Amino acid sequence: MRAVVYRGERNVAVEQRPDPTIEGPLDAIVRITTTNICGSDLHMYEGRTSVEEGKVLGHENMGVVEAVGSGVDRIRVGDRVSVPFNVACGTCRNCTRGWTSFCLRTNPTEGMDGAAYGYANMGPYDGGQAEYLRVPYADVNLLRLPPGTDHELDFAMLSDIFPTGHHGCELAGVSPGDSVAVFGAGPVGLMAAHSAMLRGASQVFAVDKEKDRLALAQKIGAEPVDLAAGDPVAQIAEATGGRGVDRGVEAVGYQAHDPTGQEHPEMVLDNLVKVVRSTGGIGVVGVYMPQDPGGADDLARQGRYAFDYGTFFTKGQQMGTGQCPVARYNRQLRDLIVAGRATPSFIVSYEVALDDAPEAYDRFDRRVDGWTKVLLHPAA
Repeated sequence: MRAVVYRGERNVAVEQRPDPTIEGPLDAIVRITTTNICGSDLHMYEGRTSVEEGKVLGHENMGVVEAVGSGVDRIRVGDRVSVPFNVACGTCRNCTRGWTSFCLRTNPTEGMDGAAYGYANMGPYDGGQAEYLRVPYADVNLLRLPPGTDHELDFAMLSDIFPTGHHGCELAGVSPGDSVAVFGAGPVGLMAAHSAMLRGASQVFAVDKEKDRLALAQKIGAEPVDLAAGDPVAQIAEATGGRGVDRGVEAVGYQAHDPTGQEHPEMVLDNLVKVVRSTGGIGVVGVYMPQDPGGADDLARQGRYAFDYGTFFTKGQQMGTGQCPVARYNRQLRDLIVAGRATPSFIVSYEVALDDAPEAYDRFDRRVDGWTKVLLHPAA
């Protein structure tokens, strides 16, 4: 099969790899129909992780089941499925409590709970930017979708970014009537803004500096805040009569940078502490790493981030963090799509063939105008 393979800093290649096979009775093989390039993939692409060369990338996947192991009894050959990015066993202490993103059994990497496809430190699993993908624990890890091709682009968001945006709102405690500030209007941030509206938020601000992303935020009813135009906290304070917001979502992560391109890994956390009212909630779904060899300072290189914890404590705020347990939300979000209530495909900017992945990575990484969310179709 053809697959997108990491070959070093800012270097991915489409190569021939052996087709995956059933390795255990609980496995399934999925023929990939749509797989996405995620903003998190760029951390690896830019050489800011410890991902090994030769890794098949891709953790946002969907397709059709081609084969199942002898122990799979819920999923059938021919089922159209979404593949959560979490690889979960379904039976460990964390999985049974709904925290499939922190599975205790699927990642042999020391000190890491939770596994994922095609990602640094997240276990030995190849990704799905390929023609086929092996899915362990298939009955646990596959979500059935309506057959056919309807909602393909919407369903493609169910493996990661739509649930992750929703999770950011859940961690922040977004309730009907709340005002919400989402920092980062990339794909996850836009999904968080969309999710906040679905949850009944009265006012949603989307903070970024990229004009195309801010335009998308405005298109769905969020209020765009251009950080290149001035202090985003001051802009939001002015728009709220000095009150700030009830809830905030961090959808940027450890490579946060100012309009000049200078990295400040604590910048978004500091801004959220300032702009969220006392006793308000903050949900952090932007990625932070235990170590970052390319970090902006000594602390950042050690995975330590000197944000304004003193003010955070003084204001009595709450903060939730961590990767999204996709299976906790994906069924409900699927049904919102089918009902026409949710349309996460509004962020899709380009659909390209698998062979075009190297160029797509380059354009997405350089934030070329309009390259908001790129979908790969292996059969194209």
